[in-house]
Amino acid sequence: MSPAYESFIRRLPKAELHLHLEGTVEPATLVELSRRHDAEPLTLEDAAAIYQYKDFTGFLMAFKAVTERLRTADDYELITYKMLERLAAQGVVHAEVYVAVGVVYFWGRSEFEPLFAGMERGRLRAEADFGMTAYWIFDAVRQFGVEAAARVFKKAAEMKQEYASIVGIGIGGDERQAGPELFRELYGEAKQAGLHLTAHAGETTGPESIWGALNIGAERIGHGLSAIQDAELMEVLAERQVPIEVCISSNVATGCCPQLSDHPVRLCFDAGLMVTLNSDDPAMFHCSLEGEYQLAEREFDFHAEHLRELAANSIEASFLPAERKIELLHRIHSTK
Repeated sequence: MSPAYESFIRRLPKAELHLHLEGTVEPATLVELSRRHDAEPLTLEDAAAIYQYKDFTGFLMAFKAVTERLRTADDYELITYKMLERLAAQGVVHAEVYVAVGVVYFWGRSEFEPLFAGMERGRLRAEADFGMTAYWIFDAVRQFGVEAAARVFKKAAEMKQEYASIVGIGIGGDERQAGPELFRELYGEAKQAGLHLTAHAGETTGPESIWGALNIGAERIGHGLSAIQDAELMEVLAERQVPIEVCISSNVATGCCPQLSDHPVRLCFDAGLMVTLNSDDPAMFHCSLEGEYQLAEREFDFHAEHLRELAANSIEASFLPAERKIELLHRIHSTK
């Protein structure tokens, strides 16, 4: 890729819509957390080894290694600020970030509010320092069950009254163990509470998971990798312009997509789907949002105007107010 293209991608205002806070923790930061909390702290070599795995289950275990060392408000402030600092350096003007509230409760930490206070401190400092914005999406772990998800979604609805930065809910985790339909009633309640609805779907399972996510009201689909297997679904997604949060490097790293050349991102884009590019868990997948745009250009023949469209999609698919979207879309179209 030419330096001019790299510069264009970096200058292009863009949003990151599928990003897990915990998955942005770099090995060096994990070592810092380990020194705070472990009797025998991890070395950098130990931490780097945790981020090497061959399948989706291995990724979940790495995610677990990070979350079990996130225990205090200061921990969350640290990783939030570092995350937004890295995003700003890539030309990201807005991020909507999943936070694994369900995992916090799983670890027996009954009060999430003190931890969230640390996240907010990190967010506000970063917004002031870097001139970007960030929203939070409370993520439930689907394999923990409906009752556990209800606790997460109710907390989001409750805290939204105080924090405008909390905009939505989602279900992540292992979709092989729990389909979207189980959460239909909870999604209805979250919508009534004014929360936006997202869902991971079609990452490790077939298109039936994406249909299920649409049927419970999901406004955006996380991954949507298997949509290409169902022509009718592709037509529906294109017609409704349901945003698809595509995570190329993630899908290859977890083995959900056998190899890079098999990824359907270009097929989905050419079929008229509202494709957005995202990094998912960049520290764990050794990627970045900037790198995903570079990958699209290098491996899938996305030219400058295609990349501009992807950036515009990310803004249009965000939960930002209309006036802010218009401002950012003007900036995208004027970027040379």
